[in-house]
Amino acid sequence: MPKFNSFFMKLLFLLALVVGPALAQAQTVQNNAIVIGRVDSVTSAVLKEKRKLWVYVPDGATSPVYAPRRYPVVYLLDGDAWFTATTGVLQKLSGYPNSVCPEMIVVGIPNTNRTRDLTPSISTTATGELSAAVLKTSGGGENFTAFLEKELIPYVDAHYPTTPHRTLIGHSFGGLLVVNTLVHHPALFENYVAIDPSMWWDQEKLLQQAHEVLAQPRFAGRALFVASANNTGQDSLQVLQDPSVGGAMTRSKWRLRDELARNRRNGLRWAYQYYPTDTHNTVPLLATYDALHFLFPAYALSPAATSDLFNPASKVEQAALLEAHYKQISAQAGYPVLPSEVTVNALAYRLMAQPEQAARALALFQLNVRNYPTSFNVHDSLGDYYQAQGQPARAIAAYTKALQLKEYPETRQKLTQLQAKK
Repeated sequence: MPKFNSFFMKLLFLLALVVGPALAQAQTVQNNAIVIGRVDSVTSAVLKEKRKLWVYVPDGATSPVYAPRRYPVVYLLDGDAWFTATTGVLQKLSGYPNSVCPEMIVVGIPNTNRTRDLTPSISTTATGELSAAVLKTSGGGENFTAFLEKELIPYVDAHYPTTPHRTLIGHSFGGLLVVNTLVHHPALFENYVAIDPSMWWDQEKLLQQAHEVLAQPRFAGRALFVASANNTGQDSLQVLQDPSVGGAMTRSKWRLRDELARNRRNGLRWAYQYYPTDTHNTVPLLATYDALHFLFPAYALSPAATSDLFNPASKVEQAALLEAHYKQISAQAGYPVLPSEVTVNALAYRLMAQPEQAARALALFQLNVRNYPTSFNVHDSLGDYYQAQGQPARAIAAYTKALQLKEYPETRQKLTQLQAKK
C-alpha cells in the first residue's frame, strides 16, 4: 500500500474509534450471529456441582494490533437474567468519548438453586411466595460466598486477563447476598451494588448483624450502591402499615439506609437511591447505569478536560493531561491504570495532521511507548510520526523496533521503502 494511503487509512480508522465509540465496542459476529460472550464452567467442590458461567471480555483483550490489556471484573448474580443488559450498559459507559468507568470483564453466574445460594440464613417465616419446601433449602449464602472466594475468583483470575479490582452486583435475593458479603467479607470485593435487596429476609436478621458490624472502621476502600424501587405505590404512612412482602421490603430498605447513615466513619463510601417510577423488576437497568457513575467518580474527565483533550487548539498539553488524570485513577483503584493505547494513538494522529501541533503529537506517541513498550503498534505509529516529519533515520529505528516485536506486512513495507532511499 502506498505511504500516503497507508498513513491516512490508519488515521481515519483511529479517528473513527474516537468519534464513533460504537465501532470500538462492536460485538463479535460469527456465522451471522452476534456474539456477546461465551459460556464457561467451573466444577465446584464447595457447592458439589458444575456451575456454568456467562463471560464477556472486552475486544481489546484479544486485539491482533494493540497490546494485551487486563481488566477489572464484574461478578453478576442472576447472570442469566441480567447479563445482556449489564454488558450493554457497561460497554456504552466505558467507551470513548464517554469513559464513565473502565472497560470490565463481566462474569454472569446463572442459578441452579437461587433461594439456597443467595440467602444467608435459613428462614422458617412464610412469605406467601416461597413454599415450605423451598424455605428448607435456604441459607446457603455463606457457602456460595466460599465458592466465589475459593473457586470462582481464582478460576477467573487464572483464565482471563483480570486486574485485582472486583465488583459484585446482585438484585433482590442477589442484593441480599451483596449486602451480606459486604458485612461479613468486605475484603472480597472493592465495589458492591445491591439492587432492591431483600433485606426483609428471615425477619431482617442481616440488618441486626449489620447494626454492629457497620459501626466498625473496616470498610476503607469499599463502595456500596443501594437501589430502592417503588414496590407498593403507597406513601410512607401507608407503607408503615402494609403487611405485604412489598411493604416489608420497603421498610427493611429504609432501615438499611438508616444503618448506613448512622455509621459515616467506618470508611465505607455509599449511596442510596430511590426510583419512584420503577418496580422491583424494572429497576436493575437504571440502577446499574447509576451505580457505575457512582463507583468510579474520578474516572471520567471533566467536561473542560474533555474539551481540552479533543481540541487541537487547546493550550493544554494532552499527554500531560492524560498522565495526571490516570495517576489519579490509579490512586483510587489501588493499581496502575493506563490510558487506552488506541485512544492515545488516535489523538496523536489527529494532532499530527496539523503541522503546528507536531510537538504535542510526539508527546502522545511517546506516552504510548512508555505505557505499552511491548506493543509493536506504538513503535510503528512513532515511526509514522518521524516519517511524516522528514526524519527517516528515526523512522527506521522505530519501524525496526516494531518488527522485532511483531512481523507485520505493512510495517515491513514502510521500512523497506525508507531503507531503499538511503
